[in-house]
Amino acid sequence: MTAAPAPRLVRAAPELPVDDLDRALAYYDGQLGFRTMSRMPQGNYAVVQRDDVALHLFSDGDASTPVSLHIFVEEIERLESDLGSRGARITQPLERRPWGNRDFRIVDPFGNQIKFTEPAAV
Repeated sequence: MTAAPAPRLVRAAPELPVDDLDRALAYYDGQLGFRTMSRMPQGNYAVVQRDDVALHLFSDGDASTPVSLHIFVEEIERLESDLGSRGARITQPLERRPWGNRDFRIVDPFGNQIKFTEPAAV
């Protein structure tokens, strides 16, 4: 008898708290280059996407604790330049880590931090 296949994780969908969904959608579109893919009729939840990365933005009316997430990218210099020219707040410039990866960080208007990383060449 063969063992059943192991469960497989398919993708992640991080949820980021925001105080103002309209302002968040404008920021993620204008400064980070995401597109709004869907928005709930109640106006408190939306999905934005850029390439293969989707982020879920929510506003529940309460003060929420900001989160931090990590997105792996290709062409990191071009991305940092693109986001900087769009007015994204880069809080840590591009640098190479001792283990070989290169990364930089931005913070959105709601305190959420996003680290963009280009893995070391294999």
